Amino acid sequence: MHICGPDIFLQEYINVKNRRIVVKVGTSTLTNELGNSNLYTMERLAMALADVQNMGNEVILVSSGAIAVGANKMHLTERPQSVRMKQAAAAVGQCENMFLYDKFFGYYNKTVAQILLNAEDIAQEVKKENLTNTFNALLEQKIIPIVNENDSVSYTEIESKDRLFGDNDMLSAVVAVLCQADLLIILSDIDGFYDKDPRLYKDAKLIGRIETIDESVYELAGGAGSRRGTGGMRTKLGAADLCAAQGIDTIVTNGKDPSVLYRIMQGEKVGTLFVGK
Repeated sequence: MHICGPDIFLQEYINVKNRRIVVKVGTSTLTNELGNSNLYTMERLAMALADVQNMGNEVILVSSGAIAVGANKMHLTERPQSVRMKQAAAAVGQCENMFLYDKFFGYYNKTVAQILLNAEDIAQEVKKENLTNTFNALLEQKIIPIVNENDSVSYTEIESKDRLFGDNDMLSAVVAVLCQADLLIILSDIDGFYDKDPRLYKDAKLIGRIETIDESVYELAGGAGSRRGTGGMRTKLGAADLCAAQGIDTIVTNGKDPSVLYRIMQGEKVGTLFVGK
């Protein structure tokens, strides 16, 4: 593991412009403890991403939360367990999330588009090429694509214990690689990557920059994250690892306050930067 000190961070991203940026936001950021949509956070996220685009960047949002939001809107007392109910909740939640995103981004004169993916869309060359063309066409028109896994039809992503996308962490990395992005930003419910679990150890230290993701880094990662999401630090490491291999930098930071995106654009030391090779 090659770790740099906190004094070297995003110097190359000061005055960022004309870059393609993928931002992933998790379920724990988009919903509150009751499982309702966190309207305050979603509106601030829309404003921040609109500003990032106004700076001259191309923006892609990868959004989780469909099942959690759908389950709440269906008045279910707990997260559904059966595949059919999870898929039903996802269908309801995707509709609700896109309604809110369209509304909030519309406040800032931005047009959004929905793209739902599953593993087969990435594996098949023809679908992959068509998907890339769709992303490029939307970005050329200054439209912000909002991506989610297609839980309403994808059995494997809902049911598998070793999910390919892992609460969209890996999906965001796949999208970043597919679109040849310059930067992936993963907004989580934790401030970044620590040398030990900060929820268990008060002396845990945030690692500001990691040059190489090797087995020693994976060993530091814990298990699953919050109870509303399904992604843990290991899935975020996997995402950063995939991006790093393609020369794409990844930042993992806390998304509770989406204004953190402004700080990133200004080159401030925020969260953990995994450097693309």
